Amino acid sequence: MTDLASAVWHKSSLSGSGNNCVEVAHVDNQYLVCDSRDPRGAALVFSAGDWTAFLGRVKAGDFDARP
Repeated sequence: MTDLASAVWHKSSLSGSGNNCVEVAHVDNQYLVCDSRDPRGAALVFSAGDWTAFLGRVKAGDFDARP
């Protein structure tokens, strides 16, 4: 189990001042994602390989809104 207490959370500078976004942390070669509205709540945990694959798909536009 990943120790969330040691996580240093980062929010995108594009998120603005609201809390309607996610935050990301890197701990023990894993990537954590949490809801900014509940930073002490549950977090999704990704392996380094899964995180890299996810970012690749984001950059490729695979998750862009479609009309």
